Amino acid sequence: MRLDPAAAVPPAAERRVQQMTVHGTELSDEFHWMRAANWQEALRDPAVLPADIRAHLLAENAYSDAVLAPVKPLIEAMVGEMRGRIKEDDASVPSPDGPWEYFESYREGGQHPLVSRRPRGGGADQIMLDGDALAEGRPFFDLGGAVHSPDHRLLAWSHDDKGSEFFTLKVRDLAAGEDLADELAETGGDAVWSSDASRLFYIRLDDNHRPLKIFRHALGTPQAADALVFEETDTTVFVGMGETTAGGLAIISGAQSDSTETWVLDLADASARPRLILPRADDVKSYPDYHPGWQGRPTLFIRTNDEAEDYRIVAAPLADPVKANWTEIVPHRPGVLVLSATVLRDWLVRLERENALPRIVIRNLTSGEEHAIAFDEEAYSLGVISGYEFDTDTLRFVYSSMTTPNETWDYDMRARTRTLRKRQEVPSGHDPEAYVTRRLMAPAPDGETVPVSLVYAKGTPLDGTAPVLLYGYGSYGHSLPASFSTARLSLVDRGFVYAIAHVRGGMEKGYRWYRTGKREYKVNTFSDFIAAAEHLIAKGFTAKGRIVAQGGSAGGMLMGAVANMRPELFAGILAEVPFVDVINTMLDDTLPLTPPEWREWGNPIADAEAFRRMLAYSPYDNVAAQAYPPILALGGVSDPRVTYWEPAKWAARLRAAKTDANPVLLVTNMDAGHGGAAGRFDRLAEVARSYAFAVAVTGAPEKLA
Repeated sequence: MRLDPAAAVPPAAERRVQQMTVHGTELSDEFHWMRAANWQEALRDPAVLPADIRAHLLAENAYSDAVLAPVKPLIEAMVGEMRGRIKEDDASVPSPDGPWEYFESYREGGQHPLVSRRPRGGGADQIMLDGDALAEGRPFFDLGGAVHSPDHRLLAWSHDDKGSEFFTLKVRDLAAGEDLADELAETGGDAVWSSDASRLFYIRLDDNHRPLKIFRHALGTPQAADALVFEETDTTVFVGMGETTAGGLAIISGAQSDSTETWVLDLADASARPRLILPRADDVKSYPDYHPGWQGRPTLFIRTNDEAEDYRIVAAPLADPVKANWTEIVPHRPGVLVLSATVLRDWLVRLERENALPRIVIRNLTSGEEHAIAFDEEAYSLGVISGYEFDTDTLRFVYSSMTTPNETWDYDMRARTRTLRKRQEVPSGHDPEAYVTRRLMAPAPDGETVPVSLVYAKGTPLDGTAPVLLYGYGSYGHSLPASFSTARLSLVDRGFVYAIAHVRGGMEKGYRWYRTGKREYKVNTFSDFIAAAEHLIAKGFTAKGRIVAQGGSAGGMLMGAVANMRPELFAGILAEVPFVDVINTMLDDTLPLTPPEWREWGNPIADAEAFRRMLAYSPYDNVAAQAYPPILALGGVSDPRVTYWEPAKWAARLRAAKTDANPVLLVTNMDAGHGGAAGRFDRLAEVARSYAFAVAVTGAPEKLA
């Protein structure tokens, strides 16, 4: 089964050249017109997209449908396989909070979650939110945050029905099962309750989709009467807010990619204003958690990279947390990255990573004694689930590997015993022993070694003939977990080796791994991915032209870069909501993410050197007259993160420049944004389309092994 490039004529995008000069360099963009002048309005209502742009995107969709027509049966088969591996009436392990246990579940055939609770210790379930009912009749629906009030009477919940990530926040009376009149528009989706449950604190997004203001809403009053309690004037900062596990205090953060500033807000004081506790310092990121009475006084436990690149943990009095008052609790150890720290009444729990493998370390806050939870597989994923309760000896964590389904454990930190609460069910069957998971270290051009996580079926020939799907990201310090996925089995069971390249720009090997994959070192991300591909070839897993590269968002930029640099390595490129128009986007300070992103990539407006460096790798600006492999690019009309015109312009320029007959396909979701379809089964169809593309371009078997 192959694609059919001759099934239709690809759309010929009109060329309307726009030129500008930046730092003495002339830039020419023949497809700039695809950026709608009313893009902000289109985020809120995709129907107002200009007619010529909409017509072009629909023509691209029709062309892609025609070329992909031969693989439609495979897509349908894969959706069936993927759905068969999902326990449709699944439920999370309930999380206790006082008299109740809170959880999410799905009904058989349901697309959206049910947010529920039951009396602690047993009793009838109470459905607080029915996602399926709320989504009925809407082409897109995403259930956002849902947080119950301290007295358990009310539920603040949010939804997005455009995919634009402008969330509407509502309040539900849980006894009545009905929403109050309160309706807060254009929020970030989350809320924090005051201690007496009479007020809500929330972040409102501005016209450019930036989270810069926090408001206080008194229940029963109009949104127009809400009080502004915090405002950030620096548009390079993202404001965040959350309540501490101990309660009574909210933490407000102003985050840049390489620094933070932190305030606290007393949730018991109706007139309280945020108090600055950790001022901003260049290249310093600090994340506090709160203990109301450690050693007899309110204390902050702060995870910080101040004089500690891979982070350390210090304690400081809440009343005066200046650096001179810090007490070191967990010292810095180079190469051991402290990923998170959770404070409970008697315990400090940290998740850390060394040599790309995570472990949980538990510290008794009275004795200082520590012990660790770790596992033996070559590559695995480990995560801590923060509960609602501060006074507890129970820690919940989730373990999986690329062969082992998710396991949810409750760990008694005092007795040091663990109880399995849930093992992910795969209704159609899954035998972990039928698969192999590996961790390779690929040599990079500068002598570094790049971790590569693999999974493949036992019996897969490792003689250079197997197809590979190689996934990468490499930005913002985000690390890719070597976790379990039921969907990818549809590739692995067809003879694929599924590989994850843990390239620089993530933090798999510590903060240094991130620092040496950003700004002036960004090209390391691309060369690391290419090194991973070449190592898989050298070790006999696959061959040149048998690898499909996949990445999304900033990982889509990685896809565009490696397609330009080494197109012959790849059988195909899967670029999902790809950030490929780097220069034009970073020169446009009206776009939602541009000012905050300057810390990650550089500011090409103010810095001529950063401009030239970014221009040298920007995928859109480096499309060349050369042969490219088949490419499938995905976008969303209401995407506020990577705007729809980036993949649209890239596809048009690729098609105009390349010298081969391979198809360039662009599929734009006209009803969704950055995350694609919100329904769990609708999302399977998108994954199956990408995987069917990978099967088609490599000539892998259509049928399961």
